[in-house]
Amino acid sequence: MSKPLQNFGSLPMSTRLILLVSFVSLLLLCSLSPSFSKDQDDKTKPVTEEDDEDLSFLEADDDQSAASQLQYPDSDQFDDEDGSDAEDFDNFGDFDGSDADQYKQPEVDEQDVVVLKEGNFSDFIEKNKFVMVEFYAPWCGHCQALAPEYAAAATELKGENVVLAKVDATEENELAQEYDVQGFPTVHFFIDGVHKPYPGQRTKDAIVTWIKKKTGPGIYNVTTLDDAERILTSESKVVLGYLNSLVGPESEELAAASRLEDDVNFYQTVNPDVAKLFHIDPKVKRPALVLVKKEAEKLSYFDGQFVKSEISEFTFSNKLPLVTIFTRENAPSIFESPIKKQLLLFATSNNSKNVISVFQEAAKLFKGKLIFVYVEMDNEDVGKPVSDYFGITGDGPKVLAYTGNDDAKKFVLEKEVTLDNLKAFGGDFIEDKLKPFYKSDPIPETNDGDVKIVVGNNFDEIVLDESKDVLLEIYAPWCGHCQSLEPTYNKLAKHLRGIESLVVAKMDGTTNEHPRAKADGFPTLLFFPAGNKSFDPITVDADRTVVAFYKFLKKHASIPFKLEKRASTPKLESSEVKEASDSSFDDVKDEL
Repeated sequence: MSKPLQNFGSLPMSTRLILLVSFVSLLLLCSLSPSFSKDQDDKTKPVTEEDDEDLSFLEADDDQSAASQLQYPDSDQFDDEDGSDAEDFDNFGDFDGSDADQYKQPEVDEQDVVVLKEGNFSDFIEKNKFVMVEFYAPWCGHCQALAPEYAAAATELKGENVVLAKVDATEENELAQEYDVQGFPTVHFFIDGVHKPYPGQRTKDAIVTWIKKKTGPGIYNVTTLDDAERILTSESKVVLGYLNSLVGPESEELAAASRLEDDVNFYQTVNPDVAKLFHIDPKVKRPALVLVKKEAEKLSYFDGQFVKSEISEFTFSNKLPLVTIFTRENAPSIFESPIKKQLLLFATSNNSKNVISVFQEAAKLFKGKLIFVYVEMDNEDVGKPVSDYFGITGDGPKVLAYTGNDDAKKFVLEKEVTLDNLKAFGGDFIEDKLKPFYKSDPIPETNDGDVKIVVGNNFDEIVLDESKDVLLEIYAPWCGHCQSLEPTYNKLAKHLRGIESLVVAKMDGTTNEHPRAKADGFPTLLFFPAGNKSFDPITVDADRTVVAFYKFLKKHASIPFKLEKRASTPKLESSEVKEASDSSFDDVKDEL
């Protein structure tokens, strides 16, 4: 027996009885106080619809789920700036997947680039006739790559009444909003305070050529054979007008057309020998015009009315090569062209020889309407990533039509690559008669798990089933956030598996596509309510816990549901208190 109880016997009987009653009362009060406190809380706490359901077992599972996330120590290695993951090739125009980690800050001499801020921006633009302004972010890889080219262009144009400037858009938020900066870098060119976007390539030569065209006369005279030979040798594409006079209406129309074309230099001559060198018959009726390119189709002759609009339309339709080989350098000429629709030929270098010539012949039929692009699939640097983006496998050849990044619809030529088939395919593409193609993994042979597997080819069957409320996660296998979410998502699905009206599903967004499944990053969580599948899905903005997801589903589900409450187990603390109380009382009773 413990020492305190040994001394208990030496106390007077009346004192022992008082202590005994006090001790037993205290033990009883301790054992009753938890439920008493809970009853008081329940009486004072407002009752809501959510309080009708006991979610404590979900919270317990959430604690376990949070702990299990610790098995992904590298989950942030793929993070974007906004804390979400994004696929490397989620945008064909951004195919290189550049980010801040891929570039080291280059050593750039920017002494001729003016730094503008909100306080001096308006005054500077007002005082300078020609100003190019780059809106950039310090962490942006594309901006860092542009910096040396931009600085070199600023130095070359120094003293020509043109200023190149830059604005840190992360610091000057109001300026960035005023000029609708939605990506980096955004480059505008100001003429007398009026701005237009710069659409050209991000190289020094392209910037300088473009600016000189905007600030100069727009057209240059060619009077000697030496000048003509230099132009034909140094430039990849030029327009030459063979005129009756170097001044007057003909020259004015040609100059006006030149200002509408950013990447072609325009020249004029009255010298028959110069015209002959440019492959124009010296005896032809003037004005005459030719576009010369260093491509398979070297010469294009103008046969329209000699006015600005028709000259510009002719130049635009003929300036691109018949077939553009996809490279990093010429990507902007593809993506930024006013012609958005593209026909892409996918083939390895060994398998392309027989179809390139056919592809070029087809391109002649669609000049000015479609861009023809060749993607070399066995080029690891460029061709393979682009092929993966479009879901094209094998050695080819394969032809795919693409509507451009704004719409991003794809169509596959299922027939042999022949001139007749390309002609019919291209015509149907222009007239919007083709059925879109979407990437898809094979449909699973079994799909009995708590989380249903969705692929492109069973999306309609599972997600767009009007009789089901469907929660869909669009994920990427390499995405750290997706890996961290997986235990929580699986537990949610396990709790809800008995509810027939509700489906918890996931889809690999890197290998599957569907027009109703637009992912801004990974993971993207979308909810498709039953009976409302014709409307856009609801983006899930809840915390990534089982309880938060459950409450979101309860709020938005078209078909009401409720989980069966689990049987509660006695609390360990209460039983321990009861055992202690009984034991102590027996000890005291024995002592008495």
